[in-house]
Amino acid sequence: MKTLQIFLLACLFTIVSNNDAVAQSKKTETFDVSGNCGMCKSNIEKAAKSAGASYAAWNADSKKLTVKFANNTSTSKIQQKIAEAGYDNAGAKASDEAYNKLHGCCQYERKALSAKEKMDCCSNPTEQACCKESPAKDCCKKL
Repeated sequence: MKTLQIFLLACLFTIVSNNDAVAQSKKTETFDVSGNCGMCKSNIEKAAKSAGASYAAWNADSKKLTVKFANNTSTSKIQQKIAEAGYDNAGAKASDEAYNKLHGCCQYERKALSAKEKMDCCSNPTEQACCKESPAKDCCKKL
């Protein structure tokens, strides 16, 4: 009987240790995401979760998204998926095509890209070919 108690105690300790390790491997990030309304909130959070976030909460007043995720994804993957859904954010700009697909109430006022953002566009894998072919060309114009 004592052996069974020790075995059960060891199993419990192992389960608790594994849960702590999983909890510690989760990362939490907060970044800006453009949007307007409750529909935006739903779309942004859904896009973040489809990119691997286990938790996503967007605040319409502050325009901030908080995500929690494990090592199987990254902030940049989450930001790219949100941009694909039509929402500009701190790490990725939505294409005009994705933005134009948004419902009318979700079409937020877009800001122009800064000179630094235009220079940084060539680090975007989808823009690298354009930047190599013609460095003088404005490859980020569509962003």
